[in-house]
Amino acid sequence: MTESARPSEACRLWWRLEPIHAVTYFSPEARAATEDVGLRGFWRGYFGTRAAALGPAPAGLVTATFFNFRPSMVERAVPEVWTLATPEEALRARLDGAVATLRRVVDDHGLALDPLAEAAALAEAAVADLPADGRPLFGALTSVARPSDPLGRLWHAATLLREHRGDGHVAATLADGIDGLGAHVLFVAVGPITRARLQGARGWTDQEWDASVAALAGRGLVDDEGRATEAGRALRAGIEARTDELAAGPVERLGTDDAERLRTLVTPLARAIVADGVVPAVSPVGDLGGDDA
Repeated sequence: MTESARPSEACRLWWRLEPIHAVTYFSPEARAATEDVGLRGFWRGYFGTRAAALGPAPAGLVTATFFNFRPSMVERAVPEVWTLATPEEALRARLDGAVATLRRVVDDHGLALDPLAEAAALAEAAVADLPADGRPLFGALTSVARPSDPLGRLWHAATLLREHRGDGHVAATLADGIDGLGAHVLFVAVGPITRARLQGARGWTDQEWDASVAALAGRGLVDDEGRATEAGRALRAGIEARTDELAAGPVERLGTDDAERLRTLVTPLARAIVADGVVPAVSPVGDLGGDDA
């Protein structure tokens, strides 16, 4: 890998912490915890727990902040979820499910807790007092109380870092004239995720997807089959570079050495999560099973 192609420090830090955050979407413990508070079904649990920090948010707000879901898909869950569980109950279930999952992986792999407690402290320092300007999901999460359990602290800090980066990614994408659906079409165009995997997971129809392909083709970003052109790859790379710039705050707070220390501390847990299939290697955020080093 050339130096110019090497992921930024911000990207490398996110890459290692993302599997720790993402257990909340995929693990059986997370599903059970959300169902226990009344959020039955994957998407009720997803929208209810991820949006809970916003309070009993209406569908329009959830659609806007989540960015790339078809509005009707959000509306099938929101605002109904708030009649099934309060935001406070949803937040508690989300934390409980994540901690139970991480504890299982730690126990199954014989991982030591002391390094993870150190990682939690470093991850908290990375996101402490970061400006929340223009970052609604991150800003809402800053008002959620810090857990007391070390694994809960690590998961919560990883979630803060993830939503901080995600809010910046939305801004960078929109700045280049790409809407939520277009972002998915362009993502599929450069790989590794497929249209079949992503389109259904976000609720878009074939007609809507094809219309977005045509619109991006009109800008010279994809061909008629939806494959990225050189211009499309360059634009996508530019969005990622701008996302990294907007996500630099956590690394700047830690410094390069402590950021690398944090990555080193969480790598065994992150790799175990992906290796065990708790989080799919290829998910809507990208290939978490690759080597980012």
